Amino acid sequence: MSEKEPFLSIVIPVHNEEKRLPAALQKIDDFLAGQSYTAEVVVVENGSADKTIEVAERFAAEHPYVRVFVEDARGKGLAVRRGMIEARGQYRFMADVDFSMPVEEIGHFLPPKLEGYDVAIGSREAPGAVRYDEPLRRHLMGRVLNLLVKLLAIPDFEDTQCGFKCFTAHTAEDIFPLQRMNGIGFDVEALFIAKRRGYKVVEVPINWYYDADSRMKLMKDSLAIIREIFEIRRNWRDGVYKQR
Repeated sequence: MSEKEPFLSIVIPVHNEEKRLPAALQKIDDFLAGQSYTAEVVVVENGSADKTIEVAERFAAEHPYVRVFVEDARGKGLAVRRGMIEARGQYRFMADVDFSMPVEEIGHFLPPKLEGYDVAIGSREAPGAVRYDEPLRRHLMGRVLNLLVKLLAIPDFEDTQCGFKCFTAHTAEDIFPLQRMNGIGFDVEALFIAKRRGYKVVEVPINWYYDADSRMKLMKDSLAIIREIFEIRRNWRDGVYKQR
């Protein structure tokens, strides 16, 4: 395997994360130091107003496996799409910078523990998953949102919005150039395209720890996802996601 084709790419979208990014990168560095495979980290800065870029570039200067890209426009979907397209790994794992899922659990998404899939999505609801310290109100609102996602777009999964997902290189290179959602609904869009294209999508139960500093605004973001679901359905009807 050449250095240009690592086994694993970890894609991290970041916006105003100068405080949390150093700890996240250090966790990844410690984790990768114990692995036998080659890996890269793809950080996509996303319209930050703080020193996120400087933090990322300083770490990258000392760790050559880290690559930093800049997207001036806002949108987590935009940042993830850029990262997945720029990534070179056989497996491409997207992760939230808060690492509410312990970084060590990345191994559960990769061979030899998990094989024969196209997309593996971290799930806080699959059998064996455990949530820690999540407020009841937040959990209930999340379940209502997931019910709407199941009714309107993807009936197959219990947790489409978890920020930890892994794509094979072929699947990522097929799906992400077609993606259109720059906002929070990009998860639903990616899975919608994957299912409509016949890819095998599996859920991976994870341990998940609630972070009070989460950037998700549950009510606002839930309404945005619902709006984007109708746009996704319209895009499919209009042939936007056709094979290129």
